[in-house]
Amino acid sequence: MTFHVGLIGGGNISGTHARAARAIAGVEIAAVYGTNSEHVHRLCREHGGKAYADFAAFLAHRPMDLVIIGSPSGLHATQGIAAAKQGLHVLTEKPIDIATSKADELIEAARQSGVKLGVIFQDRLKPHIRQLKNWIDRGVLGKILLVDARVKWYRPPEYYKNSRWRGTLALDGGGALINQGIHTVDLLLWLLGDVSRVQAQAATEFHKIEAEDTATALLEFASGALGVFHATTAAYPGYPRRVEISGTHGTVILEHDRILAADLRNAASEPAGIVARDENQSASSAVVSDFRGHQAVIEDFLCAITKNTMLACDGREGRRSLALVEAVYRAARSPHRTASV
Repeated sequence: MTFHVGLIGGGNISGTHARAARAIAGVEIAAVYGTNSEHVHRLCREHGGKAYADFAAFLAHRPMDLVIIGSPSGLHATQGIAAAKQGLHVLTEKPIDIATSKADELIEAARQSGVKLGVIFQDRLKPHIRQLKNWIDRGVLGKILLVDARVKWYRPPEYYKNSRWRGTLALDGGGALINQGIHTVDLLLWLLGDVSRVQAQAATEFHKIEAEDTATALLEFASGALGVFHATTAAYPGYPRRVEISGTHGTVILEHDRILAADLRNAASEPAGIVARDENQSASSAVVSDFRGHQAVIEDFLCAITKNTMLACDGREGRRSLALVEAVYRAARSPHRTASV
């Protein structure tokens, strides 16, 4: 069976989507839609497919089985709903949208149309992160007590200056938290469960943008665990994402997408290759995030279409991280810096 994929968006991430899709046997790029004609035509020359500047004409292209959305975040739901109504399966970049109300409309449109809806959170499919999930689910770390998550990245001023949508409230929905930090927000929810209450502050410290470039939050998980979360795009020169999770039976440190240390009370019963401290694993040698993570997500999505299997992250799962981000923003605006989720 050949899957014909339509790409929505002509930016860098759509190039990643194209490379990831073409690396899978039996997948072809059918069409590409975007507002930047030069970028769209370049994608088509490199990866195949017909270029479109008209969205309705793009959606009518056949054969086409699914779309992958890589447009500005504030367009995800609107474009996804239109695609679902045409009977096309929808796989969208994170976040699912910039408002949970719009996410709900997309989820309902996919349900009514009988199509699959997935959100690209590729970290859920990475081996070391899945190992950590397995340990937590099995209780290897005991009762989870504390998590410390840091996304201390750097984006030069040009990153925002040269974009019509990054850092805007209308199309990005915010800044460092909803764009860069949301991968880690999703990871914390997937690993540790729901958050019930947040305390937060956000500020624009360095970049000349509408939204925040720095945010910090205290998280109270429904399980009783406590968390500290930092996200910024102003921490020069930028550092790998780091997550430290401590429980009554052990602590695991995750840097980027690899387990850097796993100090477990019952380490003898776990695979030796991962449990031991990996002193040779530095930030510079960590696995580079390229199209392979996206390839795994697309493969998972195609499997769900053909075999009706559970998605790694469906629409409702993708909504969870957006709801928490909204709560952090509400808390940051509140006089008491506190909000329920």
